[in-house]
Amino acid sequence: MAAPALSDAEWKIMNAVWENGGEVSAREVHAALETETQWAYTTVKTLMDRLVQKEALAASVHGNVSWYKSRLARQRALTDAARDLIHRAFGGSALPLVHHLIKSHRLTADDKAELRRLLDDDAKEKSSRS
Repeated sequence: MAAPALSDAEWKIMNAVWENGGEVSAREVHAALETETQWAYTTVKTLMDRLVQKEALAASVHGNVSWYKSRLARQRALTDAARDLIHRAFGGSALPLVHHLIKSHRLTADDKAELRRLLDDDAKEKSSRS
């Protein structure tokens, strides 16, 4: 089963939850995002409840506080979002995406060296499996 599609607002919530690493309350997420988003507490709570419905978060109540925990691994969400982008915008091929990123974003020398290292590592990994 694929990870649920996340809106921009839901990505902000999930990133705050992932950064926390464990259980987090809506008040804690609100405090973490308040400066960036200016969202009301009720907006954060609504978004978090929506993420529970999408099964990206799990919720439990202790006393009068709802606590939330990620059910969706960050890596899985990133992989599925990238795969979706590649299919929707680049015809299913990652190469045009990489080409676009290289041409539209100025890569530093360090970025280019890291990209070469990743490609070399991938080639070595594939040749060792053969």
